[in-house]
Amino acid sequence: MNSRRSFIGYSFGAVAGIGALFALGAVKKSADPLPSVRSAGFTSIDLSPLKSGEFAQFEWRKKPIFIIKKSPDMKINDKRDVVIGDDRYMLAIGLCTHLGCIPSWVPSQKMFKCACHGGEFDESGVNTFGPPPRPLDIPPFDIKGTMLVLGESGQAYKKLMNII
Repeated sequence: MNSRRSFIGYSFGAVAGIGALFALGAVKKSADPLPSVRSAGFTSIDLSPLKSGEFAQFEWRKKPIFIIKKSPDMKINDKRDVVIGDDRYMLAIGLCTHLGCIPSWVPSQKMFKCACHGGEFDESGVNTFGPPPRPLDIPPFDIKGTMLVLGESGQAYKKLMNII
């Protein structure tokens, strides 16, 4: 009788242990980010092809990214410009800080205009008119040569954001 009771106890313990291992595996799998999210975390952009005064739009984490290689006639903004060598770039997430619309770049006026509520941003991404409460947001970035790596908080980003 005692050996039968021990066998049932050990069997129950083994089944419970295996069930616990499967449950832990499921918890870990649900806590890990999806591969699509993991791969969308970093985006590398080669800035070398950009010409002076040129605007380019990219995508990072399903958001538009605006980059302008500033020409000598564009306003310098030491608090927002990304400096790589002798070149200055405007880098921003291309979503209006009012309601999240995507502003359009108007090269003749050197400004971004949001058609929804008339918000305007200068060539540095600073709000100059309308309802936007703050400048365009700057995504975390790192500089590796002429490559801009979005999604990493490098030294240049931390310095620009006054983190260090």
